Amino acid sequence: MSHLPFIIAAYAVFFLVLGSDALGSWLRLRLARRQALRRQQRLQARAQPQTATPLAPELSR
Repeated sequence: MSHLPFIIAAYAVFFLVLGSDALGSWLRLRLARRQALRRQQRLQARAQPQTATPLAPELSR
């Protein structure tokens, strides 16, 4: 029975590493989704014609 604390500690470390790995992957995926959404919004904004901007007086003559 003297080996039982070592086995419990090994399982605890295993689940701690497993949990931190899952958390890191989830955070990385969340960041990648946010970046992709921003990139898509930026590209959509560029694709829309910007007719609302007034022309400079030099260009309208």
